[in-house]
Amino acid sequence: MPKIKTHSGAKKRFKLTKTGKVIRAHAFKSHILNKKTTKRKRNLRKTVTADATNVAKIKKLVPYK
Repeated sequence: MPKIKTHSGAKKRFKLTKTGKVIRAHAFKSHILNKKTTKRKRNLRKTVTADATNVAKIKKLVPYK
């Protein structure tokens, strides 16, 4: 079997933990930050695990990570 190519966009956006969980960043943190509260912006900085419904798809996009 040939190797599977890693999706270039996905490798920049997702990381896998040692236990196999997918880590992602929050959205809505790039622009139009004036109307967002400081608390909201601070919480958007943190990373979070991807939803269980998307994990299988993400792992296919990033097979060797």
